[in-house]
Amino acid sequence: MLTIHHLGHSQSERILWLCEELGVPYDLVCYRRDPVTILAPPALRALHPLGAAPIIEDGGVVLAESAAIVEYVIARHGGGRLRLGPEHPAYAAFLYWFHFANGNLQPVVGRLMMVSRVGLGPDHPVQVAVQGRLDRVMALIEARLGEAPWLAGEDFTAADIMSVFSLTTMRLFQPIDLAPYPNIRAYLRRVGDRPAYRRAMAKGDPDLEPMLT
Repeated sequence: MLTIHHLGHSQSERILWLCEELGVPYDLVCYRRDPVTILAPPALRALHPLGAAPIIEDGGVVLAESAAIVEYVIARHGGGRLRLGPEHPAYAAFLYWFHFANGNLQPVVGRLMMVSRVGLGPDHPVQVAVQGRLDRVMALIEARLGEAPWLAGEDFTAADIMSVFSLTTMRLFQPIDLAPYPNIRAYLRRVGDRPAYRRAMAKGDPDLEPMLT
């Protein structure tokens, strides 16, 4: 049985959602952030030196990093579902958006969060540069979702599972105004209509109303 070590309000929601979509059974172990530091508890360091979720255990395998876990679960337990293979016309789009989540979207939101906490002010060149990068990233997603219902195209895939956290729960830590992005808002409504997403969020973060607007 797969065990998911899930930190509340974190990227590990991706793994719960993936398993719910695939119908993969799992044991869930939940952790909560320190109320003062907002960091993960020390118990996670007993599983992995970085002490960050998600972490899974699968027999003798202990694996961290959400993208690696998503690929592992799809390959080992999901029969290859929710990914597009090289023969699929949208294969390149799937690869791009799957890696875009942790290559561009999440890092720039994280950078803006850190820069904002330093208090440089809205006109400081660093603040302007980071905000500008986020604006370009969001505009690219908005444009893509004006072309297709899901990031890889017509099919819901793991690329969507990788991306939604940064557009929803991450806004607890760094607010993002979605008003200028009607296609993203419509996309998040489609996500919210998925029973697997609702089940995953209810199990992993029962205290949180999913931030889909």
